Amino acid sequence: MVKAAFSHVTTWVFDLDNTLYPPQARLFDQIELRMTRFVMNALGVERAQADLLRKQYWHQYGTTLAGLMREHDVDPGPYLTDVHDISLDHLDADPDLRARIADLPGRKIVYTNGCAPYAERVLGARGLSGLFDAVYGVEHAEFLPKPERQAFETILAQDQSDPRHAAMFEDDHRNLAAPHDMGMRTVHVAPAPVAADHIHHYTDNLNSFLRTVI
Repeated sequence: MVKAAFSHVTTWVFDLDNTLYPPQARLFDQIELRMTRFVMNALGVERAQADLLRKQYWHQYGTTLAGLMREHDVDPGPYLTDVHDISLDHLDADPDLRARIADLPGRKIVYTNGCAPYAERVLGARGLSGLFDAVYGVEHAEFLPKPERQAFETILAQDQSDPRHAAMFEDDHRNLAAPHDMGMRTVHVAPAPVAADHIHHYTDNLNSFLRTVI
């Protein structure tokens, strides 16, 4: 039945962080430290206040960057370069995941709230370089982040992909609401399920789930 639910899909859209690598890699531990330090330096606040703002903006706007841009007119370029300058040494290549994605019929793309150069680095560390037809970062959505519907519309328009024939794989369940409303098939990839009408499928193992799709 799962395979039949994806029979119409011609574009496969994958989030990056905690989706194309396991959350146990904890890359966001590094990113969050750098986010906090950036907020401290950009706004001239102490660490506790910077941490509070980082979390507040993530909840309110979808990303810390979106909040910094809207509330403080922060230039996104230096921010994206700085916060994604992290070590990927502990990421392992995943040949099985590469094979599963390669077997999917149609177009395969990555769409992340991070920047595309960072995404390319992560894909390289995971042995997934050259696998995707396109890699889109927040800069390709004019810095408007998921979960904003306009961000998804911008990316899919650039990709010339019809959302009614697309599927979205994402670890943050908030980021599946707009794709669902646009007609996409939604897959929540996370350690624990969330009960929500905008989630069609749930898995805690992307490799295993993709085997049921093909």
